[in-house]
Amino acid sequence: MKVFAKSSRKAIRVLPTVQPGYLRPLIPDEAPQQPEKWEDVMADVERVIMPGVTHWHSPKFHAYFPTANSYPAIVADMLSGAIACIGFTWIASPACTELEVVMLDWLGKMLDLPQEFLACSGGQGGGVIQGTASEATLVALLGAKAKTMKRVKEEHPDWDDHTIVSKLVGYTSNQSHSSVERAGLLGGVKLRGLKADENLKLRGETLEKAIKEDLEAGLIPFYVVATLGTTNTCAFDRLDEIGPVANQYKVWVHVDAAYAGSAFICPEYRYLMKGIETADSFNFNPHKWMLVNFDCSAMWLKEPYWIVNAFNVDPLYLKHDMQGSAPDYRHWQIPLGRRFRALKLWFVLRLYGVDNLQAHIRRHCGFAKQFEALCVADDRFEIFGEVQMGLACFKLKGSNELNEALLKRINGRGNIHLVPSKVNDVYFLRMAVCSRFTETSDIDYSWKEVSAAADELLAEQKK
Repeated sequence: MKVFAKSSRKAIRVLPTVQPGYLRPLIPDEAPQQPEKWEDVMADVERVIMPGVTHWHSPKFHAYFPTANSYPAIVADMLSGAIACIGFTWIASPACTELEVVMLDWLGKMLDLPQEFLACSGGQGGGVIQGTASEATLVALLGAKAKTMKRVKEEHPDWDDHTIVSKLVGYTSNQSHSSVERAGLLGGVKLRGLKADENLKLRGETLEKAIKEDLEAGLIPFYVVATLGTTNTCAFDRLDEIGPVANQYKVWVHVDAAYAGSAFICPEYRYLMKGIETADSFNFNPHKWMLVNFDCSAMWLKEPYWIVNAFNVDPLYLKHDMQGSAPDYRHWQIPLGRRFRALKLWFVLRLYGVDNLQAHIRRHCGFAKQFEALCVADDRFEIFGEVQMGLACFKLKGSNELNEALLKRINGRGNIHLVPSKVNDVYFLRMAVCSRFTETSDIDYSWKEVSAAADELLAEQKK
């Protein structure tokens, strides 16, 4: 198959020009009593839907992080919809469960994860497909909470659940995704945001200092999230320092590698996951950067029984004769129902192969480096942070207000789309490589858009 087919180069705005509420006047107030024609429905997709679509897969879309898309994954999603099983238990659809077990082993081997995470190792570990990295963070937190509560009850039989929960405290970097803070809110526990170092990495000594402070205050440290590839700048926490500290104090280590984890299929990037053997759970999103359509968030656990025990509600109508012989994935997640998502992994891994997936990652990383070189060559601009993956963060030399005006002008031109971020009170722009169709010429085009917007802005300021 042709792996990287060229996209249509039809000129189209990346961002729609519609205003909130645009859609309601375009369709009737009520559903039709009688069926309509397919032709009319499809015509209305063009008339009603497409004018309001933000084109995430355009080579000129550089916002957020990628959301993956490929023909093998589309076909697998269609097949999943056609089979239409809900695989909450093994018996509900044995193929749904068993393919997922094997696909998470395939994927784990591609990343060179420690054997303890793989079902094929014959140990306790294994993988599961969650909907999002946010779900994985919450699931891991709840597992850590259950594990710690059991240990503390054994140490203090007179303490009730409320007393223990009120003392629990978890940790994360102030650079981690907002979903980590939200997991703490949903889990009903305190989470501390710890200051990252000058390179925006959370360090082991910072974690140990916080743990010692909390122990002295009578609190119970139980959970830490290490981010490999932050949303702001794609910075990498020092897992090799965080992990040993957490292990020493019996704190669950969850690794959130939502975006950058895909790059670990390339051996040259695995140094960034040094210390992975100290983790209790690990998660990344093939649906971001590995050509698997949303939703497909891969999570591995060394001891999944802490999750299973935390979520185990077992009514008679969900029991079956094969319980215990294979995973019942409803115990590994928040929802009961689940789609046949392993089909997407199976199709993509087979129809691309590891070599082509590695090539895709390396192309995107190369494009980010290309953009970095263009930026550095213009003495009006500077790079913010380090360019390692498919993200380049940059800014005009000058005030936050100047860069806010630059972003507004770039997006207002409508030809490319960027989003900003702010770290240590410095406002900057993020240029993420998002499309599998991106070519060298697209990066040149995007830089010319940035440069032209800067020309206009700086010329106006001189008047």
